[in-house]
Amino acid sequence: MPVPENVPAPPRTLLREDAYRRLRDAIVDGTLEPGERLRDAELERWLGVSRTPIREAVARLEQAGLVHTRPGRSTVVTPLDSRAARHAQSVAAALHELATREATPLLGEEHAGALERANTAFADALRAGDADAAIAADDAFHGVFLDVCDNPLLRSALERSTPLLRRLERTRFSTLSGRASVAQHERIAAAALAGDAETAGRLARENWLTLDPLIPVPPAG
Repeated sequence: MPVPENVPAPPRTLLREDAYRRLRDAIVDGTLEPGERLRDAELERWLGVSRTPIREAVARLEQAGLVHTRPGRSTVVTPLDSRAARHAQSVAAALHELATREATPLLGEEHAGALERANTAFADALRAGDADAAIAADDAFHGVFLDVCDNPLLRSALERSTPLLRRLERTRFSTLSGRASVAQHERIAAAALAGDAETAGRLARENWLTLDPLIPVPPAG
């Protein structure tokens, strides 16, 4: 079959979102290392998109603290900044607490199954040492509460605060220390399914605050 002609180009929003996610993931997984310079021409060849969606994606990455741009000069991948990471952790913990509290009264049997499946997948990924799969399963677990509470403002705020924490999550979920989250998830689910919104919310916040030991201590002086 010949290549189709006159096929409309993908919507610009999809190109921008794809460029953002691929760049974000490459920074989080270390493909693009701290201090590495991002050049438009190289990114165009790699991502297969024009300069405009790339620059829009880079602007979002800068808001998330993953890159630093000096206008007219360069864009570089930022090292993990301890102060920014602590701020992001505090915001993410508070937002997940709120999502869990709001969702708890609305949970049903189908949500119990979704939580259990996500946590089982999470435990399996941790045993296999698959940090990417663990992050996806962790997202699926907490995503149940985000879906049920159906608050778009929570999602948009988490979109800005979470990427900076992905580096920490990859480190944690690649080690034995991450396995404590399986039991934490079980306690969150149990409280939520029992209708205890206060306890479930508190446990969700504590779960996100467990990243604290992985945040580097800034040098003295």
